[in-house]
Amino acid sequence: MQRTWRRRLWIAFLLAPGLAVMTVFVVVPLASALAYSLYSWNGLARGGFAGLENFRLVLFQEPFSSWTFRAFAHNAIVFCGLMVVQNALAYLIAFALLTALPGHRFHQVAVFLPVVLSTVIVGFLWKLLLNPIFGLVNQGLVAIGLSAWAQPWLGQPETALASLIVVNAWHWIGFPALVFLAAMQRIPREVIEAARLDGAGDGVMMRRIIWPLVAPATTIAVILMFIGSFNWFELPYVMTGLDGSPGGATDVLGLYFYRTAFGSPTSGLQDFGRGSALAVLMFAFIIVVATWWTRALRRREIEV
Repeated sequence: MQRTWRRRLWIAFLLAPGLAVMTVFVVVPLASALAYSLYSWNGLARGGFAGLENFRLVLFQEPFSSWTFRAFAHNAIVFCGLMVVQNALAYLIAFALLTALPGHRFHQVAVFLPVVLSTVIVGFLWKLLLNPIFGLVNQGLVAIGLSAWAQPWLGQPETALASLIVVNAWHWIGFPALVFLAAMQRIPREVIEAARLDGAGDGVMMRRIIWPLVAPATTIAVILMFIGSFNWFELPYVMTGLDGSPGGATDVLGLYFYRTAFGSPTSGLQDFGRGSALAVLMFAFIIVVATWWTRALRRREIEV
């Protein structure tokens, strides 16, 4: 009995720092946001109890509802785009690294290197590269005879959001690539060799043999991608500004929440109540969908 209590105390001691950090930086802010969302605000001054009025405004009252669903749609586009550009390419890169191509050790480091860079640095770097006048992207297109493809990438609604998706994929592709590679390296060599002896080419190997066996890695990559896509803030803020320029084409929920709660140089609006309501809705949506999707993907792992 005494040993059991000592073990429990030791476990509690080890968990206490993490629980304290989670309480201070996650639980308390969430509880505060929920409380703020139930009141009306005049700048920094809290008004009377408003109930669910702030939620009604951001979901059903124009023009706020249009801004909310536009930002949500952009987040959904970002998630779908990154699933195709980032995770799909990461899977192909992981398979290429698995085949032990010449210099694969160097390529593992090179693929992961952008991940360790600050998002602010990446944003400013690519903002310079995509500059329509002196950016290396347009200069490179002109140099190889594709001057018609040169665009003001961040200056027109048709290409701005897609450019951010490509930049984000370049920044983070190393993480899912190494996750997939680690899962592939755990596949028994006998399985790979047996498939090769049966005449399976690279395409069949990737689709029929390796893909089902890396289901746990897929769960990690998809869920983290979903959470990151609907928490998107730093990169669009650095590259296109708080207003989601041009013309709101890159406006996402993170920018819209920040702009609503703390105001912006152009809008001048500041409403803690509506901003907190947006934060609560974002959290609720992410936690519900992520929990449901995780369970669905876990069932797929068991079935496989």
